[in-house]
Amino acid sequence: MKYLHICFLSVVLLGGSINLIAQKKGAVASATTKKDSASAINLDAFEFRLLGPALMSGRVFDLAINPQNKFEYYVAAASGGVWKTTNNGVTYDPIFDGEGAYSIGCVTLDPGNPNIVWVGTGEANNQRSVAYGDGIYKSEDGGKSWTNMGLTKSEHISRIVIDPANSDIMYVAAYGPLWDSAGERSIYKSIDAGKTWKAVLTVSTNTGFCDIMMDPRNSNVLYASAHQRQRKVYGFVSGGPESALYKSTDGGSTWHKLTNGLPSGDVGRIGIAFAPSNPDILYAQIEAAGDKGGFFRSTDRGASWQKQSGLSTSGNYYERIFVDPHNENKVYSCDMLIQLSLDGGQTWKAVPTKNKHVDNHVIYIDPSNTNHMLVGCDGGLYETYDNTANWNYKANLPITQFYKVATDNAFPFYNVYGGTQDNNSMGGPSRTINNHGISNADWYITTGGDGFESQVDPEDPNTVYAQSQYGGIVRYDKKSGEQVDIRPVEAAGEPALRWNWDAPIIVSQHNHQRLYFGANKLFRSDDRGNTWTEISPDLSRNEDRNKLPIMGKIWSVDAVAKNGSTDIYGQLTTIAESKFDENLLYAGTDDGLIQVTTNGGKTWTAIDNIPGVPKKAYVYQIITSVHDKNTVYVTFNHHRYGDFHPYVYRSRDAGKTWTAIQNNLPERGSAYSIAEDHMDADLLFTGTEFGIFASLDGGNKWLPLKAGLPTVAVRDIEIQRRESDLVIATFGRGFYVLDDYSPMRNIKKEDEAKDAVIYPVKDAWMFDEASPLGGYGDSKKGSMGESYFTTPNPKVASVFTYYIKDNLQTLQQKRQKAEGEKIKKGEPVYYPSPDTLLLEDQQPKPYLLFTIYDADGNAIRRIKTNAGKGLHRIEWDFRYPSGNMEEYSSDGGSSYKALPGNYTIGLHKFEDGIFTQLAAPVPFTTKALNWASLPATDKNALMAYNNKVYKLRRAVDGTYAYFQQLSDKLKQIKAAVIAAPQLPLSIATDANAIQKRIDAVQIQFNGNGSLAARQFETLPGIRDRLNTIAYGLWGNSAAPTTTYLRSYDVAEKQFTTAYAEVKSIDAAIQLLQQQLANSNAPVITGTLPNWK
Repeated sequence: MKYLHICFLSVVLLGGSINLIAQKKGAVASATTKKDSASAINLDAFEFRLLGPALMSGRVFDLAINPQNKFEYYVAAASGGVWKTTNNGVTYDPIFDGEGAYSIGCVTLDPGNPNIVWVGTGEANNQRSVAYGDGIYKSEDGGKSWTNMGLTKSEHISRIVIDPANSDIMYVAAYGPLWDSAGERSIYKSIDAGKTWKAVLTVSTNTGFCDIMMDPRNSNVLYASAHQRQRKVYGFVSGGPESALYKSTDGGSTWHKLTNGLPSGDVGRIGIAFAPSNPDILYAQIEAAGDKGGFFRSTDRGASWQKQSGLSTSGNYYERIFVDPHNENKVYSCDMLIQLSLDGGQTWKAVPTKNKHVDNHVIYIDPSNTNHMLVGCDGGLYETYDNTANWNYKANLPITQFYKVATDNAFPFYNVYGGTQDNNSMGGPSRTINNHGISNADWYITTGGDGFESQVDPEDPNTVYAQSQYGGIVRYDKKSGEQVDIRPVEAAGEPALRWNWDAPIIVSQHNHQRLYFGANKLFRSDDRGNTWTEISPDLSRNEDRNKLPIMGKIWSVDAVAKNGSTDIYGQLTTIAESKFDENLLYAGTDDGLIQVTTNGGKTWTAIDNIPGVPKKAYVYQIITSVHDKNTVYVTFNHHRYGDFHPYVYRSRDAGKTWTAIQNNLPERGSAYSIAEDHMDADLLFTGTEFGIFASLDGGNKWLPLKAGLPTVAVRDIEIQRRESDLVIATFGRGFYVLDDYSPMRNIKKEDEAKDAVIYPVKDAWMFDEASPLGGYGDSKKGSMGESYFTTPNPKVASVFTYYIKDNLQTLQQKRQKAEGEKIKKGEPVYYPSPDTLLLEDQQPKPYLLFTIYDADGNAIRRIKTNAGKGLHRIEWDFRYPSGNMEEYSSDGGSSYKALPGNYTIGLHKFEDGIFTQLAAPVPFTTKALNWASLPATDKNALMAYNNKVYKLRRAVDGTYAYFQQLSDKLKQIKAAVIAAPQLPLSIATDANAIQKRIDAVQIQFNGNGSLAARQFETLPGIRDRLNTIAYGLWGNSAAPTTTYLRSYDVAEKQFTTAYAEVKSIDAAIQLLQQQLANSNAPVITGTLPNWK
């Protein structure tokens, strides 16, 4: 929960549990006036903008390198989709963003055709934050398009192997559901390139397969690793008697266990690999309880095994091994640090990891140069060319896994904070004044470790509360970079506290120095965390998690990896404070309780067993309405029990009765977060496993917000109220922001009946962007290279949101639509008449025309756009149109800026040659940011000067364009004299005299090019002087310098002379043209010949 998310219960709850009654849909009237759902309106006009960062990337779980071109490879992000590079990592492109899953377990290339790419979805790890997939995908065009090929119930796919001699034959190791039993968890075989699948090896509903490999010499020889495991919110068991190694010698028709020399009993995850240089040699890294596990080697294709050492890693997160392509004894083991053995696994040492992240998951060893490797880890992707001595970080993969997001109130641009999976807590700007946008250098670490919920003092943006795992909280000073540890510590004799992996914290709305922080108890500090007071007992159920079943049974303390990497069950997950009463606090737990106090923590009451919500469902987030004290919203997340249904609930009577409002949310997609607009009680947002949704009618109907977003989990939502920005934390693709969603407040059902609507316009800041990296135009990164990662700022502009009822169609489109309807009905379609076709060809295309008016009603800018129906957005960059048509653009000006102030925008449609008003002008305001140190103090004087420059530049550019046409005509006249021997040579003599005059005027306009080409000093021409003034003055907020003023005077004086000379030259050329017109000489371009 965050400072802006508050809770309120209006009734006094004295003790015990509240008897909850299911509320029928619509049984209790809303406390607010409901607006009808604008069900036909699509919200794709509201596009999210990526903030990044790639400062710390995210977990990379698998790689696939094109063997025919090592500069082309694919990156499987654990929860960030699939990325492709064709230039060895200079750039990466996401190629899986529109598919049904974002969590990736493996990526494999067809050995017969590297353009055929296979992706197994659902990360093949067993950590608490892994996401689930929806089967196996195939691309036949290098990732441009994808087809889901089935196994949709597997949830986690760990490996895909393809017969190099026959690409139709392939095998999939389906790990199966992590949080539940059943699902698809077998070795599957296809003999038709994935069209159909057959389970060829199945163990049980609790055991899936974490790996499969194929002998490169004989594709019928297969090895598979079975792993029995299950995780719950309260515990984890990473092994059992069903974990084992299997081998098939007949293409999967039959299998037998490999047991000779391998541990028996309860076994965990088994990582397997063969030596490419000698596939008779196999390696197995086995997780097991006690000292049974370790590193094993076989020299006879698995018939017998010898334990080499006790090295084993966590089956929760690692247990993958990689063998050098040319050295059968050189083996790498993925672990927190990469372990290396040079003697076949007998001894190990950690490889150098200077300036490299830890927690390694995949290693690619270049077969042509084994000193060259790629390593995917929790921190992203690293590359070494000197056998791990030094590492190059790929700082352009924005796949950070954020758990939570918070914003501050910094001016003029707020900052965004949050915590990440294994990549610290951090902060950075929502936008910058720089034209290159936001770079990795703009972000900063606020505390280390796994990062989690952050909060910021609403009155002091330099005071940030940042977290690491299990309640490790610091007070971070943004100004100095200092960190102060402020975690509450148990008093002497007190039992140990239980902290959530992501402990909840809020800043009080009643006192910005007051904090609330949750373990299994709630703590309060009134001095920014220097001292803490315990204000609750244990608010959880306080159950013994070791008495709860996993895989249908109670496991002993000696079970494999029992409860590894699992929260100690029974702690707070979300807390909030009432906007209306500082004594009213609200909390939720990981074991399904909602707790409330109305007296500042003296007594607490539990809310349990909400109808329709599974018992003990994880209470992920609670907010209460800022509009109505009795309205409460809760999201429950039950995916850690294998239930992926979204649970979003609302109470309008302070928790007495509840209504499910998930309604049309996708059935498969757990709900994490919810937010309520601070100005419209009916405008809600909810974040789910596969995206974010908005409701315009209080939860009756949800509309996807998908523009600009990949398929990804939205773990948290923050509304930056001052800006009406929607900021989200995605778990695998970083932070995103929807700039100014405020028009959603005004979208109504009745809008659908109107021809057009322009929605209220947010005030816009006017400023000029800086260019700290140099460069201009599309080269805003200067000379930093394409790998330099940046994300875009919003445009410096006023943004207008509008709705159009119908497409404006041409006659041709209308005819084609009518013909299409006839074809559907089986009616004949006749050929149009020639007159009809001629009318269609001559009809101009329709369009929309927006006009911006100043405060006096003067039209100062027009913006032309396509005439598509639905919601759209356009921008005005505050500039007047160019006076030069060669520089003119409908969507961007190249002239001076308008003054800050009040404006209106109106809308017309152009159809069949006629302009018709669609919407009356709507007012809006622009404001100067005043960020410059030496801005012009007299804005009106600056405006007058800019206008003067504009007029002179317009005249100069127009005259020069006309002058160039005269020069071209003169060239044609001189050529015509040669082509028409009947013409007197005196015309050529006169033309040559005019040419000298043209050459002199050319120098007046552009300076002496002859001298400049020979490196002589030269005076600026008229155009150079004006361009220097325009480009120098129109790109900043300063007043004109004295140099500009003087240069303008010179240009104006010189142009007066040049203008008169151009008119005289024009008259002289017209006389020559007339002589040519009276003869049979070739016609000069732009001359109307005499006729009769």
